Amino acid sequence: MTQVERHQHIVEILKKERFKSVSELSKILKVSVVTIRKDLVMLEQKGLIFKSHGGASLESPYVSDRSVRLKKLERISEKDAIAKAAVDFIHENDSIIIGSGTTVEALANYLPQVKLTVLTAAMNISLSLLDHPQLELVQLGGLVRSSSASVVGPHTEAMLDYFNCKTLFIGADGISIDHGCTTSNMMEAHLNAKMMEHVQKTVLLTDSRKFDKKGFGKICNLNQIDVIITDHNIPEHYKNMADKLAIELILV
Repeated sequence: MTQVERHQHIVEILKKERFKSVSELSKILKVSVVTIRKDLVMLEQKGLIFKSHGGASLESPYVSDRSVRLKKLERISEKDAIAKAAVDFIHENDSIIIGSGTTVEALANYLPQVKLTVLTAAMNISLSLLDHPQLELVQLGGLVRSSSASVVGPHTEAMLDYFNCKTLFIGADGISIDHGCTTSNMMEAHLNAKMMEHVQKTVLLTDSRKFDKKGFGKICNLNQIDVIITDHNIPEHYKNMADKLAIELILV
C-alpha cells in the first residue's frame, strides 16, 4: 500500500467511525505506530482530519458558544435519562450547587420533593424551581450571559465564599483526555472551577457528543471530577480513562 493509498484508507475509516486511535489504525493498516502518526500529521496539515489525544477524527474538536435555547432542543431523551440518574446523588437536607447548561437544567425538573438548599448561577434553572415547595433557593448574582442564561464574574464568585455545599452538578461543552473539562466561555469556566472549591463532590452531566471536544475555557482536569453521568455512546477510550482515574462512570 502506497502512502497515498494509506491516507485515502485512513479518511475512509474515519468516515465510518467517529474516532480511531493510532494503535487501531496501525493494526488495520499493518504499519508502525510511528508511520501512522506521521500520516495523521500530513492529513491534518491538508485539512482532511483533526488529530486528538492518541488518534484522529473527521469532526473538529473545537466548540463555539451557542444559545441555550438551541441546545435545549438537542439530545432531549439523553439529557432526561442523565438527569434522572443524577437524582440518586441528592438526598433530603442536602445543599447542592447546580451549574449552567441544558443537561443540568434537565436535572432541575427531576429534583425530589424534599427539603433542599440549591445554589445556582443559572436564571433559567432558578425560574424552573420557583414552585418547588420545600426548596431554599439561592440565586447567585453577577453579569448576565444571554447565551447561557447564567451570571458570571467576580461578584458571582465572591458570593460563593459564603457557602459550603455537598454536591456540584455541572455540564460541559467539551471533554477531552488532554484538555480536561471545558466550556466555550472563559468566565463561565472560571466560575465552575470556583464552584468546585466549595463542594465535597463534583458530578459531571454530559451527553456522549461532548467527548473528544474542546472549549475555549478550561474548567478542570478530568481527575478532579468524581462522577461522570453520560449515555452509552461514550467513546471506549474514555471508559478506560475513567477506570484509570477512579472516576465513577454511570452510563444511561
